[in-house]
Amino acid sequence: MEGKTVSLKIAVLLGGTSAERDVSLVTGQEIAKALLQKGHNVLAIDCAFGDLLIEDWEKDINEIIHVEHSDFEKKKNELDRNLLKTIEFLIENKIDVVYNALHGGYGENGQIQSLLDLVKIPYTGSGALSSALGMNKHISKILFHRSNIPTPPWIKIEEKKKIPESEITGLGLPVVIKPNNQGSTVGLTIVSEVKIIAKAVELASKFSSSVLAEKYIPGRELTVSILDQNALPIIEIIPEHGVYDYECKYQKGKSKYNVPADLPEDLSLLVQDYAMQAYNTLGCRHYARVDFRLADDNQPYCLEVNTLPGMTATSLVPKAAQAMGIKFPELVEKIVYIALNKS
Repeated sequence: MEGKTVSLKIAVLLGGTSAERDVSLVTGQEIAKALLQKGHNVLAIDCAFGDLLIEDWEKDINEIIHVEHSDFEKKKNELDRNLLKTIEFLIENKIDVVYNALHGGYGENGQIQSLLDLVKIPYTGSGALSSALGMNKHISKILFHRSNIPTPPWIKIEEKKKIPESEITGLGLPVVIKPNNQGSTVGLTIVSEVKIIAKAVELASKFSSSVLAEKYIPGRELTVSILDQNALPIIEIIPEHGVYDYECKYQKGKSKYNVPADLPEDLSLLVQDYAMQAYNTLGCRHYARVDFRLADDNQPYCLEVNTLPGMTATSLVPKAAQAMGIKFPELVEKIVYIALNKS
């Protein structure tokens, strides 16, 4: 179907109830605009409410749906059930394909994927099992380790269990404390002193029932985007804060990006090969992004696979695709056709 001027009825799912709701709203709006530009019939749905969302595409989406985060916390269980309304809407409106622009929560952990599989509606991104594996950083790292993909040493801290400080410090300070199943660096702390371990674990525990302590790897921040089983040019990220945190990810000008990264060819091929191995180890499909730290001795360490990478103006997959001559609207449409042809 790719290359033909066929107008598809596409539902873009965005928003939702996770801690990454705001990023998803922006991602979804950018995707919807790109698909409209390509001539498709686009319906944008905020899964927190289960209803058709936008008509004024040029307006800031955060103004269209302004909901206080405190309201989401109070009503989360109720709002989560609206996901079923979204599924009913998709069936009733005979959607050709879903573009999943949700981040975190049920949009990325396999739940929405399972529902869409059940009602046999094609969708972009990895399937239910791969999504669940990608969201669970602990399980991902076990699989990386067994597949001989280098990953930083780590321990998992179970919910409500005593913090194993000696085990954490045994990794060697500094360590990264982060939720086991969140993205966008939500709840992440780099800990250099023993006295702040408990506080960092408490913060991470607000976003996940289990927490990871992972050895911090000094060096360079690299990421590899995968599109339809092809590794795109490596991006080196140079964040203003020294850490690629939430602000540096989503505010323009807070990070510099070298595309392609300035690496020797053999090292570039090695990092891309590890990225493909990680992608395939989790059974991902369509597109994803694999994040690395490159140590000072040029040893790459795989951190995680993001099965639903952001698609905003500052996002990394579009930057990598642009380096290959693929403009944003073409990239978004290409992912839709991959989903239709290879799901």
